[in-house]
Amino acid sequence: MSGADRFSSREAEASSTVPPLSSRTELSDGSGSASVVGNGDDGQVQTRRPLARLHLAHHPRATIVRNVLVAAAAAVVVGTCITVAVVARPTEQFSAPTAAPSTAVSIPVRPGPFRVLTAGQVASLPEARYDAVIPGLIRYDSTNTTALTRSATVSKDVALYGAAQKSAVAHLSATNFLGDPTTVVPVRTDGAWTLILTPARQQLPSSTNGDAAAQTAAWIRTNALTAGEALPSRVVVSVGEQTLSIVTGKDVTTYQVGVGTKTTPTPTGVTGYLQARYLDPKQGQSVHPIELTSLHSAAKDEPFGGSDGGLIGVHFNTTSSGAVSHGCIRLTAEAITAVNRLPLGTPITITK
Repeated sequence: MSGADRFSSREAEASSTVPPLSSRTELSDGSGSASVVGNGDDGQVQTRRPLARLHLAHHPRATIVRNVLVAAAAAVVVGTCITVAVVARPTEQFSAPTAAPSTAVSIPVRPGPFRVLTAGQVASLPEARYDAVIPGLIRYDSTNTTALTRSATVSKDVALYGAAQKSAVAHLSATNFLGDPTTVVPVRTDGAWTLILTPARQQLPSSTNGDAAAQTAAWIRTNALTAGEALPSRVVVSVGEQTLSIVTGKDVTTYQVGVGTKTTPTPTGVTGYLQARYLDPKQGQSVHPIELTSLHSAAKDEPFGGSDGGLIGVHFNTTSSGAVSHGCIRLTAEAITAVNRLPLGTPITITK
């Protein structure tokens, strides 16, 4: 692959204004303090049982009276196989392919010249996917989007490293649960290393008194990244004002939206990114694609009452104003159409 197709460390360094990270580094965005915090424990890894579609019931208060096991739902799809269990679930419920639990593993970086891990070593690490809980990842609380200017992909499964690049704590798959290329967003580059936003959790809210990281990050080797699309816009959600704004340069378009309730709040003071989008007619979403962010609930393990990893989605709903959701952002048809025009990787910042 030519140098032009590779993620440019020079380009990232030029656009990044984020200072070097230590085990805890404060990042200021000019409107308050934010932090990127190294966990300090790269050795213990937990994974949650993987699941793969966002279930969006039309009646959020409806009682689940149906629990039908459908044998035909275990389907093998050619190429990128996805097994989907079809079960009635509450509003904004995410489900996905079932996979065997990952082994809790970390691989220390040995002194001396960097040694690339073998494919077997990478595969032995837990996958940093939407429903994994991996303490070795880095807490990312910044709302500064200055450096988030381009998305990236990887051509093969690669290792992710924790704070100070001391050990490999997870792996990033080249394709996501839909079988599409996995999109990540580089934050900053230090030569051979690049910090990226990741789609997995670091801790469960129940283990942190309801103060878990809504977004995580990890280090990856710079030469493992392939440059993706430019990200000229950003999405800003105000929970207090119940609005979503698309900001492109000086152009700002704002829409009224629905947000989380007091008991299932939308996380604030954090930036994630749009990681996937898809139609799901089985969930009544055959016109407006579901936008899946990399963000998770910071207050509840499973605010939707399922096993989806507490994901925060952006999606169409006929009830699209007020504090009405389990943490997701509910949009009108006009608003979701505008968001769907944005490239994957577009940063989404949620403020109070």
